Amino acid sequence: MTQERTAPPSRHGAQIDWNGICSRMDAVQAVLDRDILLSTKEKCAILKARALVLAQEQARGGPTEGGVEVIEFRLASETYAVEPAFVREIWPLKDFTPLPGTPPFVLGIVNVRGQILSVIDLKKFFHLPEKGLSEMNNVIIIRNDRMEFGLLADAVLGTFQVSLSALQSPPPTVTGTGAEYLKGVTAERVIVLDTLKILSDEKIVVNEEVGKSGGI
Repeated sequence: MTQERTAPPSRHGAQIDWNGICSRMDAVQAVLDRDILLSTKEKCAILKARALVLAQEQARGGPTEGGVEVIEFRLASETYAVEPAFVREIWPLKDFTPLPGTPPFVLGIVNVRGQILSVIDLKKFFHLPEKGLSEMNNVIIIRNDRMEFGLLADAVLGTFQVSLSALQSPPPTVTGTGAEYLKGVTAERVIVLDTLKILSDEKIVVNEEVGKSGGI
């Protein structure tokens, strides 16, 4: 006797069709069984993991027409996001070297596999409450065809889909503290940065000559 699998509703009340997912996966598994044999327990574990991902997509609204994937990260008490099109990689901040004579928002430089990159602390640039460094800090390395440097993140949270056409104007609390570098705010209050603006603005790109080695 086969036991019917059910799942709790997502944050928006949507139910996951476990039986439908299992049926589709059973058909796929019939092909895979020629090379790999999975137990029923292992198969269900895979299905549950994939269903959890599906539930997260549903909670976020899922892929939308005209939507774009963004990388979500924390700065102080706010949640920000950048478009992956401008992100080269995410590098854990283990060590950095301060640069004397640079603006306060320049944290310093890091060595990423032999390449020296500058790191910008947007909390200082946006005048956000400062927070001490921890093992959760990461450097989001952004670039375009002429510039490349890192953005300090308190923590990288993951990716999700947003509709740029549905972005709201920044709240009054953001006005005057970097509002010109924002594309807008999602319904979940995630602040989407204008990464291209950050990469090209002369107030941030303080020394283009250093850019020949990959930094600012």
